[in-house]
Amino acid sequence: MHNESHTTDVVSQLRQHGIFPTGQRLAVARALLTRHQHVTADQLQAKLRDNGEQVSKATVYNTLNLFADKGLIREIVVDPAHVYFDSNNTPHHHFYNVDERMLLDSGSPLCELLPSIQLPQGTVLDEVDVIIKIRNRA
Repeated sequence: MHNESHTTDVVSQLRQHGIFPTGQRLAVARALLTRHQHVTADQLQAKLRDNGEQVSKATVYNTLNLFADKGLIREIVVDPAHVYFDSNNTPHHHFYNVDERMLLDSGSPLCELLPSIQLPQGTVLDEVDVIIKIRNRA
């Protein structure tokens, strides 16, 4: 059974981002927004299935894309075959372990380097995504 106050919080988050809270969107949001995490659509669908939720793969993908489009989560494209969804949408950077296919938050404040970057005239900085790819030591 879901905690009623947690469900109310999730409904509020969805509405604040202009998302109508359907049953399936609530199920995805509860599975994703309970903590900061990086998940693929397939990992999230498996988590939903383990929780007894019946949500199709297409619905999971569509819901994640809607959440990302509305700014509730961040879509992080490591490469065309590896797309992760990050429940922490505050500015931060990532390490991607190519051996383990795991995305990790970087604690380094790389944003501090940005004031020295000369932007083209007539533009402003919108967003910076940095993914540092790493491997396990042999």
